[in-house]
Amino acid sequence: MLSQTFGALADPTRLAMVERLSRGEATMGDLAAPHRITLPAVTKHVGVLVEAGLVRRRKVGRTVVCTLRPDALSDVQAWLGDLTAYWNSTVDRLEEFLKENGDER
Repeated sequence: MLSQTFGALADPTRLAMVERLSRGEATMGDLAAPHRITLPAVTKHVGVLVEAGLVRRRKVGRTVVCTLRPDALSDVQAWLGDLTAYWNSTVDRLEEFLKENGDER
C-alpha cells in the first residue's frame, strides 16, 4: 500500500489535489480549477487517489464531492516514524562510539 500511496502522490497534480482536500471537501470542478485540466482528466486523477486509499468520493445530486480519508497517510506516517527511529538510534550509537574513542566534538 505504501508504494501505491507514494505513486499516487508522485504526480504534482494529484499531490496538489490532496493538499487542497486537506483543507476540506471539494467538488471535481474545485479540484480542476487551479490546474486548467478537463473534467475527464480530474476524474482519472481522483480515481488514482481513490484506488490508493487516499480519497473518498460521493455523489450529491449531480455533483461529485471528494474528501480526504482521515487515515489517508497513516501508512506513510508509520513508515516515516520507523525510519526516524532507526536514524535517531544510529546517530545515538555513533555519538556514543565517538565519545568512547576520544573524539572531542
